[in-house]
Amino acid sequence: MANKPKSAEERNYKVVSENRRARFDYAIEDDLECGIMLEGSEVKSLRTGQAQIAESYAAVEDGELWLVNSYFPPYEQAKTFSHEERRRRKLLVKQKELAKLWSATQREGMTLVPMVLYFNHKGRAKIKIGIAKGKKLHDKRETSAKRDWQRSKARLMKDHG
Repeated sequence: MANKPKSAEERNYKVVSENRRARFDYAIEDDLECGIMLEGSEVKSLRTGQAQIAESYAAVEDGELWLVNSYFPPYEQAKTFSHEERRRRKLLVKQKELAKLWSATQREGMTLVPMVLYFNHKGRAKIKIGIAKGKKLHDKRETSAKRDWQRSKARLMKDHG
């Protein structure tokens, strides 16, 4: 599952965008924190908190990791030096981690799903990538049933507890 932050410093981050549907559509096996190469206007745009990663994915191409189809809205004050909204953005990982991601996608048929885009405690933009396997329809129904049961169980405990 997901790695829990260890110290209070690591928990101190500002979430910009979250792919809430990822855990419903995919069975997340492992996750990895990556840096992301951005232009100046993209960083300013992220700080407004309107980026979207719900329809994006990550891919290993030519020995590099790329974030594809993410949306960073244009920054209004940067008219002449603005960025493309849906351009491919390079993700920064170590070579060993890249090899692990490549083998997971090529050999095991996994998908790289962006889960959370955030600024860490140092103010650097980071993205959490999940190594996932797609769920079938019956798996999604099972997830939905478990969630409904947990909700009703919590309601019962609150009423009678």
